[in-house]
Amino acid sequence: MYSPKLIEAFDLAADLHRNQKKKGTSVPYLAHLMGVASIVAENGGTEDEVIAAFLHDAAEDQGGKKTVEEIRSKFGDKVASVVLSCSDTLVLPKPLWKTRKKNYLKHLETADDSTLLVSAADKLHNLRSIVRDYREVGEDLWERFGGKKKGTLWYYRQLADFFKRKGPGAPALEISQRLSELEGLLDQHR
Repeated sequence: MYSPKLIEAFDLAADLHRNQKKKGTSVPYLAHLMGVASIVAENGGTEDEVIAAFLHDAAEDQGGKKTVEEIRSKFGDKVASVVLSCSDTLVLPKPLWKTRKKNYLKHLETADDSTLLVSAADKLHNLRSIVRDYREVGEDLWERFGGKKKGTLWYYRQLADFFKRKGPGAPALEISQRLSELEGLLDQHR
């Protein structure tokens, strides 16, 4: 069972991201956060890991270090650590896309199991959305991404290979499956 802290985390995520949409869509960003939290919970995540899943983009997208400290004061060091570890940068303006992604991949090599679970859930939910959206909008999809088509596929291939090697279990396996599904769709449209 979860404590009232989980509802507090959901409320904070909803407040922080209330005006945010998924890139290039009308989908409220909160839907992504709920999806990531669901994947974490379905794969044995602790309450702190589910809370971190709700808040995994809060610092990166909504306030940087100040938001990390708010999370730390409300939910503790473990949650704040996972949120910080799932962020590819808190620097503004953000470094170049490929630099951020390479640094994040390098960072994952030393990340703890909680970070790996939340990160894998995040990447899996993103890939599910990419596959769904590619079916709907086709090649126009790639305009949403800083890495465009080539960079985005490179990044998810790197992530799939990493998670296949390091885990965690079912989310890691599904990342590879969803990427293969996407690559199959791309092959059909050549």
